[in-house]
Amino acid sequence: MITTDLTPGSPCWLDLGAPDVPAAAAFYGAVLGWEYESMGEGEDMEGGMFRKDGKTVAGLGKLTEEGARPAWMIYYTVTDADATTQAVERAGGTVRVAPRDLDDWGRMAQYSDPSGGQFAVWQPGKNAGFEVADEPGSLSWTELYTSGAAAAKEFYGAVFDWQFSDTELPGGGGTYTLITPAGLPEERMQGGLMELPEENLARAGGRPYWHPVFNVTDCDAAVAKVTENGGSVQMGPEDAEGVGRLAVCLDPSNADFVVLTPAPS
Repeated sequence: MITTDLTPGSPCWLDLGAPDVPAAAAFYGAVLGWEYESMGEGEDMEGGMFRKDGKTVAGLGKLTEEGARPAWMIYYTVTDADATTQAVERAGGTVRVAPRDLDDWGRMAQYSDPSGGQFAVWQPGKNAGFEVADEPGSLSWTELYTSGAAAAKEFYGAVFDWQFSDTELPGGGGTYTLITPAGLPEERMQGGLMELPEENLARAGGRPYWHPVFNVTDCDAAVAKVTENGGSVQMGPEDAEGVGRLAVCLDPSNADFVVLTPAPS
């Protein structure tokens, strides 16, 4: 489970790059019950924060990178962003945004893994990250789709020292790899990675990609809100044994995410 005990290697933040900030704010407000707080003024606002019941859950910014697709970026806690950058480069990754300070909030950097999957890190200052997790309307899981699971495990293991455990999906659905931060017990599992044929990664031009899974109280009701507000559903809703009821969705700008009503524990 993802918690707000933001230990090294655990997800601590996520933000959405969207071509239309007001439209994205309205969509996620309708689907996940988020309130949006702009950091700018007027109709040309460039971004801000999403909150759930007054607690910060995610960020939203204007998509400005030429050729980039609208997508969620997941950040992982590190103690030293500069040292992590060196580890990324040693392991064959690419630095997209070099480490930089965001006032006294913290220090961030963004990377691509050797196959092109994008992710980011956050070295906390006065801001550690999101204020709620694994509750309705917040991040509960992270997931990487990749055409090279073994290479992904080697890279992310070298960068974050993650622990991996493989499980076979029912019905011959393949192998799913579970991810746990270094030194933590299995109940702190935070995500997974799944190997898929490259043609199934067309959304990212054949490159691997991370996406978030959001906890919701009623998956079917959340899916209805997705379609009512201009989004679409790629898969589900369907029940996954031992996991819960889930659906893979796209927002109106085609950024992908999953909604999940967890199975009773």
